Amino acid sequence: MATIYTTATEALDGLLFDGMTIAAGGFGLCGIPERLIDAIVASGVKDLTIASNNAGIDNEGLGKLLRTRQVKKMISSYVGENKEFERQFLAGELEVEFCPQGTLAERMRAGGAGIPGFYTKTGVGTQVAEGKEVKSFDGEDYILERGIRADLSIIKGWKADEAGNLVFRKTARNFNAPAATCGRICVAEVEEIVAVGSLDPDAIHLPSIYVKRLISGAPYDKKIEFRTVRQRETA
Repeated sequence: MATIYTTATEALDGLLFDGMTIAAGGFGLCGIPERLIDAIVASGVKDLTIASNNAGIDNEGLGKLLRTRQVKKMISSYVGENKEFERQFLAGELEVEFCPQGTLAERMRAGGAGIPGFYTKTGVGTQVAEGKEVKSFDGEDYILERGIRADLSIIKGWKADEAGNLVFRKTARNFNAPAATCGRICVAEVEEIVAVGSLDPDAIHLPSIYVKRLISGAPYDKKIEFRTVRQRETA
């Protein structure tokens, strides 16, 4: 049974410490735990290692934590939209572990399933394979990737019941489910909390066993990374 908190700050109370590892759900600005990120920024905790598909954009999402210099290391697969990320990386101020996107998702899933490592062909013969064990299976080379275990998982859902069963909305499901499973404790923010029994059991994306703390973060503003429009046609 998840414990429901009024604010993100209350939900994170006692969980944050310098040097910790955080697994964060989201993809770009889609499905990111905005309220929880803001609370981490306000806490001042530092030297963080964050495993996330990307680091948001400048001043949005995890980009806020980069701006305040609270992140020591990012484990990410896509970072192309964050200029501050680029600046810190090129200046040697930020440690970055680039990880293929599917591999990152599987590293989180494996960590949550108690699997310490797995072999994959992705990255064989590239810089991704440097320093990693290579093993041959049926005449093909594979590299060993370690599962990710985090001190804390922060995720964003669409709806949750009071027990902590979660439903994600469309592509906001992205990295939220695997990130939720690989943390020692998972804190979720959702748009709506409903009574137990209100959600179709067959529609649950993340069972409550993974969710320990829960908040309702609504209302949210839909942020868009790129807005592309065409010229209005004139008669």
